[in-house]
Amino acid sequence: MTLKDSATKRRILDSAKEVFLEKGYDGARMLDIANKADINKSMLNYYFRYKKNLFEEIFEDIFLKFVPEISAILIPYTPLSYKISKFVDSYFDMLIENPGVPNFVLNELNKNPKRIIKIMKKHGVNPKMFIDELNKELQNNAIDPVNVITLIINTLSLCIFPFVGKPIINTLFFNNDTSKYQIFLNERKKEITTLIINSIHQQ
Repeated sequence: MTLKDSATKRRILDSAKEVFLEKGYDGARMLDIANKADINKSMLNYYFRYKKNLFEEIFEDIFLKFVPEISAILIPYTPLSYKISKFVDSYFDMLIENPGVPNFVLNELNKNPKRIIKIMKKHGVNPKMFIDELNKELQNNAIDPVNVITLIINTLSLCIFPFVGKPIINTLFFNNDTSKYQIFLNERKKEITTLIINSIHQQ
């Protein structure tokens, strides 16, 4: 593939990502993507003959951003409170940079959960690693007794909801003032870390 071909394909993928994030798989049309990329539909078909193929490549890229970086919570020889702080920071920052990702992934997850499982298996995403790490902390009495699955889900939920619920939060609490909402997000990140750490160190 020539540099020109690579640049064109990249432009198509970037444009397709915007269209899919806005309209989802069912609402997006190949013509929308071609127009967004400023190419004709024939050229789009040259690179991606079927919308399904283009969507799967885009979805995989988006989904991998949505999945937390395992390394953030598996840093060896560091306290769990530090791991939680690193995890929340990196995950929350990713969501700030990609605010449309949670709704998109959750929407597509409801429509086609098998796609999620397929991508997770392909990239070795396995919650067992998180669970094993937390169970070690429990065995060493480093944290209070806790259901580790609940702890993981609580952390993810606390991070994701401010973005999924943005229309309600921004309207009801901030009168659609974007600057106030951004301040809330920055404060929220600190609050989440404190809430999670306090939940495992109550004594």
